[in-house]
Amino acid sequence: MPHALPTFDDVLAAAARLQGIAHKTPVMQSRTLNEQLQAQVFIKCENFQRMGAFKFRGGFNALAQLNALQRKAGVVAYSSGNHAQAVALSARILNIPATLFMPHDASPAKLAATQGYGATVIGYDRYTEDASAKAMQLAQEKGLTFIPPFDHADVLAGQGTAALELFDEVGELDALFVCLGGGGLLSGSALAARARSPLCKIYGVEPEAGNDTQQSFRKGERVKIPTPITIADGAQTPMVGAITFDIIKALVDDIHTVTDAQLISAMRFYAERMKMVIEPTGCLSLAAAIQAAATLKGQRVGVIISGGNVDLTRFAQLLATPS
Repeated sequence: MPHALPTFDDVLAAAARLQGIAHKTPVMQSRTLNEQLQAQVFIKCENFQRMGAFKFRGGFNALAQLNALQRKAGVVAYSSGNHAQAVALSARILNIPATLFMPHDASPAKLAATQGYGATVIGYDRYTEDASAKAMQLAQEKGLTFIPPFDHADVLAGQGTAALELFDEVGELDALFVCLGGGGLLSGSALAARARSPLCKIYGVEPEAGNDTQQSFRKGERVKIPTPITIADGAQTPMVGAITFDIIKALVDDIHTVTDAQLISAMRFYAERMKMVIEPTGCLSLAAAIQAAATLKGQRVGVIISGGNVDLTRFAQLLATPS
């Protein structure tokens, strides 16, 4: 079934809905990083967004558009953590009941936060069970509205407001690196980038072990892979979304991959040099920019951190990994 693709106007409309509700997150620079890459690097810190990740933007934008009957009935979603927290917090703000499917091995910090926002959480096995099917079945049975984590026009339009803020603050860029799981942040960012900085090269970045979008991008059609084993739990998606992929195909320049070791190195940089706790998935963009340093000399480069929700015990373990 063909779907109408969202446009930059939808990103602008989302920004209006989020005004005064989502945080306008800071854009930071590191002198050390600029020297290392011989470039000007602007880091959009969505780790400082409400619930600790960019996902709040899309979750709230989608829920804010539900009608009175839909709000009363409630919503259902599935997520490894950040989308779950985004939907739970948005539902709490808008007084909508929320049920979330989260994997049994979800980060304890993400699980606790989701429950803390008042949502009902149902566990599942991410390697053997189809959470999307479970969520859709519950939606059908109970008359709930299903809010998918990325393959949804309102969700991805909301995510695009992070890049919109970045361009509005720093102006045009030569390159933009965006963390990539199901493609919500990348597709929304691409809509904003093409409108605000038409010549900017847009790169999605996913874990090497989970390069479903890179394979899809090369092939020109969506490729499904087994659930990848990677420390980037927010990017353990087996297949890019249909709506998101159509935008990525049309607007994105290339898809990069990085290893778990590179993610840990980027986590360590953020912690040591910028005093920030960033989750592994949130480090995809910086790891790729560092990897592509030779091609970025003298350029203005944007890096979007997707989030900072990592269990601190796990964070310490990863940073203690020998480099």
